[in-house]
Amino acid sequence: MAPILRPWHLLVIALAGWINREQQRAIEYLITENQVLKEKLGKKRILLNDDQRRRLAVKGKLLGRTALAEIATIVTPDTLLRWHRQLIARKWDYSHRLQKKPGRPPLSREIIQLVLTMARANPTWGYARIQGAMANLGHQISETTVSNILKAHGIEPAPARKRQTTWTTFLKAHWEVLAAIDFTTVEVWTRGGLVTFYLLFVMELATRRVHLAGCTPNPDESWMKQIARNLTDAVDGFLNGKRYVLIDRDGKFCPALHTMLKDAGVEPVLLPPKSPNLNADIERFHRSLKDETLNRMIFFGERSLR
Repeated sequence: MAPILRPWHLLVIALAGWINREQQRAIEYLITENQVLKEKLGKKRILLNDDQRRRLAVKGKLLGRTALAEIATIVTPDTLLRWHRQLIARKWDYSHRLQKKPGRPPLSREIIQLVLTMARANPTWGYARIQGAMANLGHQISETTVSNILKAHGIEPAPARKRQTTWTTFLKAHWEVLAAIDFTTVEVWTRGGLVTFYLLFVMELATRRVHLAGCTPNPDESWMKQIARNLTDAVDGFLNGKRYVLIDRDGKFCPALHTMLKDAGVEPVLLPPKSPNLNADIERFHRSLKDETLNRMIFFGERSLR
């Protein structure tokens, strides 16, 4: 049985897809720029030192081989992953050096983890600040050691790191203003036979409060625009006070809906293609609704459904 991911893990992936969409043009430009530079070098071999290999290996491992095959230009994906095995997976064990000459004892796993935790939790802290904090805890290490630890784990220096907002920080700052919206369906008997009705639910993620936005056999643009008006109504709209709403790529979520939500101050966060699990909270609600209610009943006409 596959492990169940926590809701905030899924939100991280969803929001990553949104940010990636916003940054796609910059990424495409950088790829083209790298290709131009490589063309200028011709057949001249690019020689990298261990630090450069380590930095590329860390970033490459996060992407995975499939993604690397599409964007890597300096070296092949296999080379990057080999560097990862050789440089990143290598443990901090200096015992072979200590046998040759005296020196500092090898760094413990505890110290390495503590340095990494400090750097990730405090984006503005430089090497000296982290060294001082470690000294306050009774761990005497140098700024160079701090630098080496961070480089080995692909963590940027403070000037670059402080410009990045971690997903955890983002979610903590916006958890109360996040919502999700999605359709589920139910079959209803009518005079013309079975008709599929579309039920549109909206969930407030912080409280798991759910609102039935509407049901219809024909969720066209006109209907969706009315739904947007209802959800953003200044008096009792369910999305009042919300800043973001997770939406999948279902064609029923028409451009007009996106525009009206944005105009009301609610930013649609478009999920990556074919990723229903990224909206896990509302998907789980839909499964429970069907298992416990909809699949146990037979509906005759729209009135019985309502």
